[in-house]
Amino acid sequence: MSGTTVKETVTILGSTGSVGLNTLDVIRAHPGRFQVAGLAAGAKLDALVRQAEEFSPKAVYLREESAASVVSKKFGRRIRTFTAKDGLHAFSSFLNSDILVAATSGTSALLSVIGAIRAGRKVALANKEILVIAGALVMSELKENLKASLIPVDSEHSAIFQCLQGHLLEGVSRLILTGSGGPLREIPKRRFGRLSKETVINHPKWKMGKKISVDSATLMNKGLELIEASWLFGLPVEKVEVLIHPEALIHSMVEFTDGAVLAQLGVTDMRLPIQYALSFPKRLSSPEMKIDWSSFKTLSFSMPDRGKFPCLDIAYEAAKQAGSAPCVLSAADETAVGAYLDGKIRFIQIPKIIEQVLSRHHRALNPDLGQIQSIHEWAVEETRRLCLSQ
Repeated sequence: MSGTTVKETVTILGSTGSVGLNTLDVIRAHPGRFQVAGLAAGAKLDALVRQAEEFSPKAVYLREESAASVVSKKFGRRIRTFTAKDGLHAFSSFLNSDILVAATSGTSALLSVIGAIRAGRKVALANKEILVIAGALVMSELKENLKASLIPVDSEHSAIFQCLQGHLLEGVSRLILTGSGGPLREIPKRRFGRLSKETVINHPKWKMGKKISVDSATLMNKGLELIEASWLFGLPVEKVEVLIHPEALIHSMVEFTDGAVLAQLGVTDMRLPIQYALSFPKRLSSPEMKIDWSSFKTLSFSMPDRGKFPCLDIAYEAAKQAGSAPCVLSAADETAVGAYLDGKIRFIQIPKIIEQVLSRHHRALNPDLGQIQSIHEWAVEETRRLCLSQ
């Protein structure tokens, strides 16, 4: 019928995590624009059931068969269930939604992202690791499938993406990734050996999962972001810099060759970049996302303390080595952070273990997908072994 808006279908990988929950908030705010096709979660059965009751997806994914069977019994044929036995890629391929939101951690969504690109779909990418691990492969697929699009969801990369609209890369001097400095910005390094987990994961500006909160505390999140930015925007890592900005009002900036700098400002709410990714190239209304300018008396900036936060230099070095080094970096970081959260290593051991794993890796210059998966598995096992030996 003339004037009727066709809803875009959305599949969310990681629907019970912080990005997934915020994505569902955006969809609730725009019920006439988006429709949930699929919801995927690792193990949060009760949360996924509640989401399925509200959004009535065509299919859901739960890692364990026992959890999936609960969903099958509750919803019957109304909702198809997938498990780890089927694979996340089979789940997302079955749905073939207009938009795939990749909000899981690690490599689990890699095949789903590549599949969505090959199908000419939009990918809203909220997973740093995918481009860190397999940036060359993903961007190559994107160049071959011109109907597909890859829109960043991370606030920093969304900011740069927005600032670059209408501009040629040849006019870009550098990308400036801003960061609040994390929960340990004002804590002296001498105290790092006796920090509580509550202190480490207590981010001053953003509500995030535990893993990314630890990455924020070590500044590894900025290290992963600079590698991701290099792939997303086609610039060498030497043209990507990190700037500490505690107020977190400016989400990132682009400096051009003529000296002009464009910045994207916004409230610290993940729904803003998520909504932009879902609706791009259009913008949807968000009345509650307005900045209270009177609350900002000053804006401050400083360079990151590389001695205090060695993970940033470790990431830069892995980026410069290129090839399979960033894959090892990501796998070692994820595994070491997991070991820290499980109480197996101390906070100050995280960068040391990552460096050790990188030093033991035999770099592949142009790894294919199979090599990437094998190298990732090796790095995970090597990191686990080192963590157990501490």
